[in-house]
Amino acid sequence: MVKDKQHNFEETLQKLESIVDQLESGDVDLEKSVQLYEEGMRLKKICEEKLKNVEMQIKKIKTDNNKIIKEDFS
Repeated sequence: MVKDKQHNFEETLQKLESIVDQLESGDVDLEKSVQLYEEGMRLKKICEEKLKNVEMQIKKIKTDNNKIIKEDFS
């Protein structure tokens, strides 16, 4: 598990988008670009993990006789 859980998905994605914008602008030097890239990869991993967890949770929601039942996936 990734240790950075204090941020929600939207905040993490917003930070990742900001990094992409900075890298695409071409206004950062090489060293800063490498730092931003590393941070972007870390944030990407956090987003992917959060999406995977939500996907697993959704897969555990099922209907039974017109009732929605949510099973634990832990």
